Amino acid sequence: MILDRVQQRRPARRRARFAAIGIGLVASALALAGCSSPGGTGSGAASATPTNGGTLTYASGDAEPTCLDPHVGGNYPQALLASQYIQELVSMGNDRVAHPALATSWSTSADGLTWTFHLRTGVQFSDGTPFDAAAVVRNVQHVQDPTTASSTGYLALGAIATATATDAHTVTFTLSRPDSALLESLSQPWVGIESPKALARTQAANCAAPVGTGPFIVTSWKHGDRITLERNAHYTPLGSGDARPHLASIVWRFIPDSTSRYAALQSGQVDVIDNPQPDQVHAARANGPITVLNAPRPGASDRLELNSGHGVFTDPAVRKAFIAAADINPGIASLYLGTVHRSYSVLSSVEPDAYADKSLFGYDPATANALLDAAGWKRSGTGVRMKNGQPLSVTFPVSTNQSIPAEQSLFQQIQASEQQVGFQVHIEDLDLSSWYAALAANKYDVVSAPYTKVGPDVLRILYDSASIKPAPSGYFANLAQLDEPALDSLLQRADATADPTARAALYKQAQQLILSSHTVLPLYDQRNEFLVRSSVHGISTTSVSTPEFGSAWISR
Repeated sequence: MILDRVQQRRPARRRARFAAIGIGLVASALALAGCSSPGGTGSGAASATPTNGGTLTYASGDAEPTCLDPHVGGNYPQALLASQYIQELVSMGNDRVAHPALATSWSTSADGLTWTFHLRTGVQFSDGTPFDAAAVVRNVQHVQDPTTASSTGYLALGAIATATATDAHTVTFTLSRPDSALLESLSQPWVGIESPKALARTQAANCAAPVGTGPFIVTSWKHGDRITLERNAHYTPLGSGDARPHLASIVWRFIPDSTSRYAALQSGQVDVIDNPQPDQVHAARANGPITVLNAPRPGASDRLELNSGHGVFTDPAVRKAFIAAADINPGIASLYLGTVHRSYSVLSSVEPDAYADKSLFGYDPATANALLDAAGWKRSGTGVRMKNGQPLSVTFPVSTNQSIPAEQSLFQQIQASEQQVGFQVHIEDLDLSSWYAALAANKYDVVSAPYTKVGPDVLRILYDSASIKPAPSGYFANLAQLDEPALDSLLQRADATADPTARAALYKQAQQLILSSHTVLPLYDQRNEFLVRSSVHGISTTSVSTPEFGSAWISR
């Protein structure tokens, strides 16, 4: 129960330490590893003493952020970086319980509309500004300010009506509605706490070098190449220990090509890479100097959304036909080499409330053809079905920054299987900014839109009809454009329900409605693997499964 519970004061364990040992890392334990007990270290050196100093080089295949402040916009590449320099009020552990971080304890009123947080004392931002209640208030205001152009953070804090500094180290949130997911939301880097002094700068200045309380600070950014982070001299460990950063610095490189990124890791030019290809993961698991850190993301599964708001997919029969014609499993088997497994749920498998229904997603081209025939779509000489002079055509924008080559190949295989029943699927390969623009302009019929949020409340973000309205950034999360009052009611009731059993029952009903709407085609859990040289030890993972290097060290 969340109601009237005051979190006990205890040492904060914001990050769980896990060695980068591929086979030995259990995915479920890493999914939300903010508060587990320390694990071992790499290279079999479990008893080795951490060494101080050195530079860790990280190579990312994700898009280079246009802004390093995760309040602005709010995508996963920002979270990867922000996890090194920004901390949150609470930490969400793999026990699915919120633990102290910058806040030491909290309580809520019986009606769930007032939350009181008691904050740590003696903590400073890296610019020397004290962390206090006024800083928290300023951060909430910054996320909610339309000029900040937040999306993920804005949607996460939507229930907070006012934030008030009760005293120097106590802050009170007054909510417009009960929000049982508030603690889950507050554990995410997109609402992490930044220096109010830094926020007073221009947005451009803050985007270039945000200021947090984390173990590192941003010292330089060579656009198109790398970002350099150095140890935070003002860092205060969030707990009773003295776990200060071992690394002197981090060099964060941007290497879009997966082959080049992997080659740099093999040669020792870089220490950690993200977005590896399945064959690279497979090779690393066969032992050697490179190991695998597998940290599945919470929130939504990787899935295709069918836009029910316009075009051919306004007809449920056409949506059902598209799903029946999608031959997915052979592609997953051949392209991913066992590194992912097919999902039949809209939620990630690490979410305890995930509900799956395999019966809705079998490959059945005969049913697809029958549905399209009955809906009046006739075969033409080109193979593309026609109706009233219009082709059965759908637009599928793909973000090449977010989809690795294996996934892009899977999309092409789906395109080919849809062609067999008369769909014409136009795949448009776009960079991240162009992809966001296409979504904001509603220029899509099918889209793969990964969305990471701690907990099942991600369903409200993605499928409540209110989310068809854009956030200040212009991005809207309900890309299926579902507008179902019964679903809205279930999601809103779940959000207001503190009892976990009742909440889970409501989320199950909501997922049944979402899946039966034929607007969602689940694929697999969002891939979130990192390849790590065995000389790197003590990597931690955050509530959203980003690696955090405050406890990491290198044996050279």
